[in-house]
Amino acid sequence: MITLDRLNRKEAIRYLGGAGISLNYRMDVLMDECEKEILKTAEPRFLYLERKAPFDDILLGNDIKKHLEGCHTAVMMCATIGSEIDKLIRISQISDMARAVVLDSFASVAVEQVCQKVDEILAEKYSGKYMTFRFSPGYGDYPIEMQKEYLRILDAPRKIGLTTGDSCLLVPSKSVTAVLGISDNPIERRKRGCAICSMKGKCRFRRNGEHCGV
Repeated sequence: MITLDRLNRKEAIRYLGGAGISLNYRMDVLMDECEKEILKTAEPRFLYLERKAPFDDILLGNDIKKHLEGCHTAVMMCATIGSEIDKLIRISQISDMARAVVLDSFASVAVEQVCQKVDEILAEKYSGKYMTFRFSPGYGDYPIEMQKEYLRILDAPRKIGLTTGDSCLLVPSKSVTAVLGISDNPIERRKRGCAICSMKGKCRFRRNGEHCGV
């Protein structure tokens, strides 16, 4: 089980900067309130499943093949902070859009911190091995439609209530699917970030000459 005690304020501010919101005393107070609301409302849950090579059924596209090249194990994972977060943000959008934006930024930070904790669990389990970074459907030429296959293999709808519709967007929205590779040998560092991101054409960070940190 994963718990969140605090959220990375600097990362939340980066999201707010991308949304064009400036910081002042009132915003600082609002951020304190929103962080507490997200921590109180979030229900972090995750699943992972180890697949031994070959894992041809998830190797659609060249980028994922390169990502898992030389790996003897693929760890498929998903994580979410729950549907109540979506409800909280939707309600705030009706009455206070600024609050909704801040809540959304902290929610994004929260699900990433859950994923980081899963990374730590796997790093400890595979101590002495080499592990790739998380690679998600929608990165590069890896079809976002693979979201459905990940959820099916992980039995995520039944186990943690994580689903997707025809659009392949995850529900709850603050959720992640990804795969990591495990190797006995050092792994070549590969490109990450804007060059392979499916959001590069509509990213709020890129519009401001920044990046998300990945």
